[in-house]
Amino acid sequence: MTTELTWLRATEHSDLLAEPTRAALAGWPGAEAVQVAEIDPAIADTSALVAATDITLESSANCLVVRARRSGTETLAAVLVLATTKADINTAIRKTLGARKCSFMSMDAAVEATGMEYGGITPIGLPQDWPLLIDERVVAQDQIVIGSGVRRSKVRMPGPLAQQLPGAQVITDLAVPSA
Repeated sequence: MTTELTWLRATEHSDLLAEPTRAALAGWPGAEAVQVAEIDPAIADTSALVAATDITLESSANCLVVRARRSGTETLAAVLVLATTKADINTAIRKTLGARKCSFMSMDAAVEATGMEYGGITPIGLPQDWPLLIDERVVAQDQIVIGSGVRRSKVRMPGPLAQQLPGAQVITDLAVPSA
């Protein structure tokens, strides 16, 4: 049996958001279209969320934090891909960031760099100077479900709205379909 989530206007329920997410929504024109739903933190990971609730894998998007390096210069960035795909870190992401080497950040480093909880990292409220690479499939979705910055809730918003987040770049084939 799956649970149907109760969606509330995020700007009116900021207690369900991480501090960086709250702050970002406060000054963002798209904030009124963003909703939040409380969940059991034990189901914050995508597969558990889909198994336990009415959320589909096709509407779920994952925010990944990457570290790109070239000639002693390091760039931190976020990548937003659908849960039905796999981020192409070794080709598309690395080339987009102009890096020689690109890797996913460790859990501890990602939590420290974002100020968010692991399993809840969201593109809303990332550091302003970070690129946000978004696979084109994300913005094609009517609605996407993403992290809220904490494990005890999820955010839902129109997919096309993601391209209006600070630093956003929509990239064709940033991810590949999962096998």
